[in-house]
Amino acid sequence: MTNSNDDYSQMDISVEEKDKLVAEVIRYVLFKTYQSSGCPIKREEITQLVTKNYRQRSLPSLVINEATEKLSRVFGYELRELQRARPSSTNNNRASQQSVTDVKSYVIISKLPADVYKIYVEDTDSSHITGFTFVVISIVHLAGGQIPEETLWHHLRRLGLHETDESHPVLGNLKQTLGALVQQRYLQKNKVNDPEGNTLFYELAERALDESVSVRLKEYISQIVNKDAASMDINH
Repeated sequence: MTNSNDDYSQMDISVEEKDKLVAEVIRYVLFKTYQSSGCPIKREEITQLVTKNYRQRSLPSLVINEATEKLSRVFGYELRELQRARPSSTNNNRASQQSVTDVKSYVIISKLPADVYKIYVEDTDSSHITGFTFVVISIVHLAGGQIPEETLWHHLRRLGLHETDESHPVLGNLKQTLGALVQQRYLQKNKVNDPEGNTLFYELAERALDESVSVRLKEYISQIVNKDAASMDINH
């Protein structure tokens, strides 16, 4: 629901100024999402954009709420706040390599039906990245939501993907491609200190745990399992 203009007038901000701020936030979110390949946008960045020329403390929330509503109504996007995933509590010595100050962030998600999105929006040039992402988070999911870095690469090597490959014909530098999934918050990379040294783990992060992704992930895994089961039935 759009915020009442009375909220802005009480802060001595005109409708024109408000509309300009909302437009700036929408433009920033759309361009930043494109430029950063879908990496989450920190709330702090949006807040700084709003407060650059204004000092009213409640203004950022009002502008973000209205920008969220307009993104949905006009552009068909949901501006979704990510719930920051914490490192697994199964090992209290684990320390996240992500900054603890990076708490609130946003991503935009299309609200279009899957078939419509595939025809009119989906970028076929990036489909290989989507496939790689689903393979990786599927492996981590099947491992219980977390997996040692070496074990993950062991499974990827079985698919012909080697961590030493810096010029894969489709995925490019594979270490960087995997690292992008951390930046995009599909994965969280954590370090465990133990008597044998430091062990790096990958763990599912907010975007992989989000319902819009987790539902598709489970469908993807079940399709593979069903195909394997059907193949075993045929062979027997």
